[in-house]
Amino acid sequence: MDLSIIIVNWNSADFVRTCLNTLYRNDIGVTSEIIVIDNASFDACQRIISDEFPGVKFIQSHQNLGFAKANNLGAVQAHRDFLLFLNPDTEILGNAVSDMLSAIRMLPKAGVLGCKLLNTDMSLQTSCVQPFPTILNQAFDADILHRMFPGLSIWGPVPHLLNQPGPAQVQVISGACMMIKRELFAEIGGFSTDYFMYTEDIDLCYKVKSAGYINYYTGSCSVIHHGGGSSHKRKENSFANVQIRESIFKFLKKTHGEIYAVLYKISMFLAALIRFCIIALAFIPCMLMGRRSSCGASLTKWMNILRWSLGITKWAR
Repeated sequence: MDLSIIIVNWNSADFVRTCLNTLYRNDIGVTSEIIVIDNASFDACQRIISDEFPGVKFIQSHQNLGFAKANNLGAVQAHRDFLLFLNPDTEILGNAVSDMLSAIRMLPKAGVLGCKLLNTDMSLQTSCVQPFPTILNQAFDADILHRMFPGLSIWGPVPHLLNQPGPAQVQVISGACMMIKRELFAEIGGFSTDYFMYTEDIDLCYKVKSAGYINYYTGSCSVIHHGGGSSHKRKENSFANVQIRESIFKFLKKTHGEIYAVLYKISMFLAALIRFCIIALAFIPCMLMGRRSSCGASLTKWMNILRWSLGITKWAR
């Protein structure tokens, strides 16, 4: 296979082992070049690769470079014509990787190619295809609205919800599993290092589209993405909830200008305030139904987003 697979590890050694096992199970690991970068976690990853996967190239970074810089480092070390950026907490199902490679070779003006992502319980992970962020789709971003109105134009193309057969043109592919030609990746400058975490996949897909290429999603290939394999080890999810919105703010400022980005932050303040009030009013009924912890987590989430929108959360910058 003319493919380099790049995996960035941060405190996810066990996930890396499982991911590599699924690659080797279908001989993908034997025929592909695999590069694993450890982002200064210094966990058991190096030992696992040395003992169990000697054919894998391991790079130890002595500082946490973040998602973008670490993947760019892996791409520089790659020698095959196509790159597959793969999260460590993924498992390859069947011939997903080889089928993706066959597809991207045939698709006209192919930019980034993604596939169907499944949760641990094998349910569909709806984030495998996304629209480019706007004030409107971010303010109304809620699972219940996605399910009720799957064809709404603000969500962008959503073939995974509409059961569209075959490869489909989309806007954004999830960074958990992204395939791209190495030459094109170099042409657009790789992942933007403006972000430490989150939105790098959106930025990359935006650059690919701006360069005149087409991003595709294929539902015929499936990969399990456990999700949060590294970030779930934090004591709370406030980091992710805030950092995602800070990264989207940076992306909108970069692509739409400062005024639009400020309007986005205002819209997030209003959305967070409304949701916080609704959940607060429902807190007592939630307690009576035995859902105190979930309601409490939701209150904490939207309070953290409120604080960020008011500029109180300085560390997010």
